Amino acid sequence: MSQLLSAEDKFDIQQNFRRYMRLKESHESSMDAFKNAKANRIWIVGLILLVFALASDFFLGAAAGLFGVYFYNVVISWLDANSSDESLEELDRWFLSKSLKFEGRILYFSADDLLENPLDPFNEACYNVA
Repeated sequence: MSQLLSAEDKFDIQQNFRRYMRLKESHESSMDAFKNAKANRIWIVGLILLVFALASDFFLGAAAGLFGVYFYNVVISWLDANSSDESLEELDRWFLSKSLKFEGRILYFSADDLLENPLDPFNEACYNVA
């Protein structure tokens, strides 16, 4: 494939590539945090305390607190994952405007359907010098 990147866009492509890699790692860690927050079984303890809440206001407050902690963790981690996902989509659109696309962590031209020629935005040979 004889396509070359524009030398005028070199700085922007390199900076956005670094930003994409950083956001990709952040997105993966926030998705892991979201999965862990959903998998947390603190709500089961809250449910057990709710059974004892019939006899005591203390257990009712403790159950409400445990449910609050569980749902707070789920919502906060979901918001974090969603914001990093939106940032990744914004960068994907920027790269598409430059006729580039990501497959995982590898950059390709949009026309490269077979994904035969990965691009290295830090390699000078990828840029049109003229």
